[in-house]
Amino acid sequence: MRAVDIIQKKRDGGELSREEISFLIQGFSKGEVPDYQLSAWAMAVYFQGMNARETGDLTMEMAMSGDQVDLSPIAGIKVDKHSTGGVGDKTTVVLAPLVASAGVPVAKMSGRGLGHTGGTLDKLESISGFSVEMDRERFFDQVGEIGAAVIGQSGNITPADKKLYALRDVTATVESIPLIASSVMSKKIAAGADAIVLDVKTGSGAFMKTLDDSIALAQAMVDIGTHLGRNTVAIISDMDQPLGYGIGNALEIKEGIETLKGHGPKDLQEVCLILGSQMLVLGGKAKDEAEARSILMTHIEDGTALEKFKQIVKAQGGDVSQIDDPEKLPTAKRFIEVKAKTKGFIEGIQAEEIGIAAMLLGAGRETKESVIDLAVGIQLAKKVGDAVEIDETLAVLHINDASEQKVKEAEGKILEAYRITSESVPPLPLVFALVTKDGVTRY
Repeated sequence: MRAVDIIQKKRDGGELSREEISFLIQGFSKGEVPDYQLSAWAMAVYFQGMNARETGDLTMEMAMSGDQVDLSPIAGIKVDKHSTGGVGDKTTVVLAPLVASAGVPVAKMSGRGLGHTGGTLDKLESISGFSVEMDRERFFDQVGEIGAAVIGQSGNITPADKKLYALRDVTATVESIPLIASSVMSKKIAAGADAIVLDVKTGSGAFMKTLDDSIALAQAMVDIGTHLGRNTVAIISDMDQPLGYGIGNALEIKEGIETLKGHGPKDLQEVCLILGSQMLVLGGKAKDEAEARSILMTHIEDGTALEKFKQIVKAQGGDVSQIDDPEKLPTAKRFIEVKAKTKGFIEGIQAEEIGIAAMLLGAGRETKESVIDLAVGIQLAKKVGDAVEIDETLAVLHINDASEQKVKEAEGKILEAYRITSESVPPLPLVFALVTKDGVTRY
């Protein structure tokens, strides 16, 4: 078997066998298939695509290239949640304790952020002492005892995917749906979940900008999960404006705490209830979404969801007093209000521009070596549909050590991000579709 023949076969629209995919991925992992041949193959996939079986086989080869986590020692159906990313997306902070409080074990391996703001791990590290590092035995014990743990991914989870992604990043093949889907799902499969709920974002602040592309990606990932024996569903949710009001690590933890208390932003609460309901149904704790939603609301209202978060924080070395009093979380030294130049109604908010503004203040990483400032970020004051007057606050910058040039640049980004019109504007829909193995239901 030769790599060049496999590349030619895919270039000409052929269907690759499991053995051919295995030959390429294993050879690439071992250094036997060079970068330039994998680059040519990735470009062939970009143009010719892959069917569900091929994409599933690619996913398994990448999952099998490193460590695989066996969660079977933990009782119950383990349900994982993955978001394709966005601005202000702190759903894991809410969902891990909320779903665990309803009896579905959440054994969550998360990552760090590169770009707008930190990832889930960075956000949780806003809580003093919170550790995202633990060995497998302790990880299993914590999930078994209190129902949830959130830790960093093993350094040897899907090494083939890491190598392939680095190659795609410099060969203009990142946007290939089969390659995106297999990259995401290989990590979920290697992490050992029994069932998977995907939150596929769509809009200006999402990786997929159009609804059709978002649905296509969701279908590809659901097909992979189904092919590999994992019950998988996907929700297509809005990222045409940030989720919630806080963008930045400690700001997002504060908003997550408020949501667990039942006082959070309505959009964040609603997306968490929709995703959480799917997790409860897949986890066998509710017969349908309506029953699941009722269970989740009960756990928010009676305080058990917040109590579960405290248990997670305590178990992972965090300062629980900061959950009782979020004002103890990292706080910026100074604040600047960004004010509207015109009156009217908020028609749209370019989420990506808001994310870049937060990064300029130090809330995210411009490079892998960047050090995040956990206290800084942006607190929005207006969302789509809101009325605004001239000189009324659109957003507040939370600043520590950013240069005046970066602060000015961040202010400019926010003013550019807000689109104001003279006509009243209806609120944006939060969820556009549900994708299951049986097809797409549009809302």
